[in-house]
Amino acid sequence: MSDFKDATKCIQSGYVAGNGELRTLPIYQGTTYRYDSSEHLAKLFDLEAPGHMYTRISNPTVAFVEEKIADLEGGIGAMCTSSGQAASMVSVFNICSAGQNFVCLNNLYGGTTNLFSVTLKRMGIEVRYVSEQMSDEEISSFFDENTRLVFAETLANPSLAVLDFERFSSIAHSHGVPLIVDNTFATPILCRPFEHGADIIIHSTTKYMDGHATVVGGVVIDSGKFDWAKDGKYPELSEPDPSYHGISYTEQFKEAAYIIKARVQLMRDLGITPQPTAAFYLNLGLETLALRIRQHSHNALRVAQFLKDHEKVSWVNYPGLADDEYHERSQRYFTDGLSSGVVAFGVAGGREAAGRFMDSLKLTGIVVHVADARTSVLHPASTTHRQLSDEQLKGAGISADFVRLSIGIEDADDILADISQALDQA
Repeated sequence: MSDFKDATKCIQSGYVAGNGELRTLPIYQGTTYRYDSSEHLAKLFDLEAPGHMYTRISNPTVAFVEEKIADLEGGIGAMCTSSGQAASMVSVFNICSAGQNFVCLNNLYGGTTNLFSVTLKRMGIEVRYVSEQMSDEEISSFFDENTRLVFAETLANPSLAVLDFERFSSIAHSHGVPLIVDNTFATPILCRPFEHGADIIIHSTTKYMDGHATVVGGVVIDSGKFDWAKDGKYPELSEPDPSYHGISYTEQFKEAAYIIKARVQLMRDLGITPQPTAAFYLNLGLETLALRIRQHSHNALRVAQFLKDHEKVSWVNYPGLADDEYHERSQRYFTDGLSSGVVAFGVAGGREAAGRFMDSLKLTGIVVHVADARTSVLHPASTTHRQLSDEQLKGAGISADFVRLSIGIEDADDILADISQALDQA
């Protein structure tokens, strides 16, 4: 991990040009690598030597971007994936098998809820949803000897609830399991979960990290702080892996056991590989992340303040507002009190009025996306969270009048003018 400030890491971490080499990140667009000896290649496949075996597992361009993200989050290693959903899947599946379970906050992004509730269920893995309104004792009752982890979002999508890191890391660690956190909305510029007790971080890099709605991707970052060998609780990491001639990840790779296993086993077998060109585009986004996320946040606060005083708005959720339920937490965990670029609010008149508002927007686009340079809007209950039951929607903090605004980096006056004229027609 470098000693640079975040804005410098965004540009300088990862790839470093040698004498006479390209200063910008090169694209190693290829599948295959050549070796000087069969012995060296054998050592690669025995995990005894560093290097690239095949682009399905690793690639130089991707590796440089992984180094940058790990540096930004303060982790010991990272693994990019083909999507954010793949990152969510790997983060759990790396340490959870059929017959086991994990505890999860119920205010998740709808796609993650479907992954956990439907797909992982078919694989024999049970998700146990809890609410932060529960007492510690109630939450602890969901743990048993087969519980493997706790999963949560730093800034919940789309309710914007801020995670109480100290509480949930304490609960997880008291039961001997890691806390895995989706840090997509906050980014490492606004929040560094490892500093607040998280053990593994994931991102959908499709969002603020890319920042331009250009390329789909995800990433898993390992803090290197969790003791995977303790009490033999995670045999998939501490006991011999027959697919690599019986190596033990904790013995051979020490604190990097989790992220190494994720790459050489799950990336190898599931093929959730990011392409080198995708990593190149992601790196372009990362170079301006520190600038963009601050502008997103400043613009979003202005929008939230405007909406709060508007007669056609019934409620507003934005942690940057002084009277928001999660304001104190955002001040405690987020850099400079910034709260990202997403604003949630209710249009007076319910679902129909919300639809009229959205249809009346001109600058703002109705898109199934969030967290890029352009301002966009979505009605989660009828789109990204459509598959959820009424009970699940309630748990996620989503009502019929709920509108999610992703505030871009356009001039704030133009954004406000567009929202104002649309509300007039709602």
